[in-house]
Amino acid sequence: MEYVNPEGLRLDGRRPMEMRQIRAEIGVVSRADGSASFEMGNTKVIAAVYGPREVQNRSQQINDQALVRCEYSMANFSTGDRRRKNKGDRRSTEISLVIRQTMEACILTHLMPRSQIDIFVQVLQADGGTRSACINAATLALADAGIPMRDLVTSCSAGYLNSTPLLDLNYLEDSAGGPDVTVGILPKLDKVTLLQMDAKLPMDIFENVMQLAVEGCKAVESHIREILLENTKKLEIRRGV
Repeated sequence: MEYVNPEGLRLDGRRPMEMRQIRAEIGVVSRADGSASFEMGNTKVIAAVYGPREVQNRSQQINDQALVRCEYSMANFSTGDRRRKNKGDRRSTEISLVIRQTMEACILTHLMPRSQIDIFVQVLQADGGTRSACINAATLALADAGIPMRDLVTSCSAGYLNSTPLLDLNYLEDSAGGPDVTVGILPKLDKVTLLQMDAKLPMDIFENVMQLAVEGCKAVESHIREILLENTKKLEIRRGV
């Protein structure tokens, strides 16, 4: 299958280094301490954060830092006719762990000892890049909850199809079987918190694909900061500041 035509356009009309449209909203779950929805093209996810609060299971309490828990799930209708994984399956457990470890790298857990922070992320519509979308949604939800962080952690993927590096893969590109690199970074600190690759790549090509994913992460960061700034201005107007 031809994923990049002779004119240099992908199946959805994008250029190889072009991201899908990003949309986000804060405060979408009224009873959560922080929440956000995040869309990358047709991939739509929602995240809710509860805490910091008292640890529910005292045996899990950590004396010098907060306990971070994460639960990832996919809505029954998120994938249409595609085969859906059941809640609690191996993939969901693995993605929950990946998101938790990625968020732990940015949360200042030592400022909240003996407490618990719960992060719930659910995929409402899946069209590739769900892992990255969930991390970006969780970052916004944590910011909305006022959780102290070292930096905003953002994520994006890139792949290699038809001898071409492609940014922000959709479902068709993601399921083509080519190499796929998912990256999470702390942009201001210039640190990588997540790096996953599901196929081998020559080192020179890998570096190009990873750099493309990093540029995607920085573009997401810019959008997230705009959302947070806009939200802050709205709060100031409500409070008459």
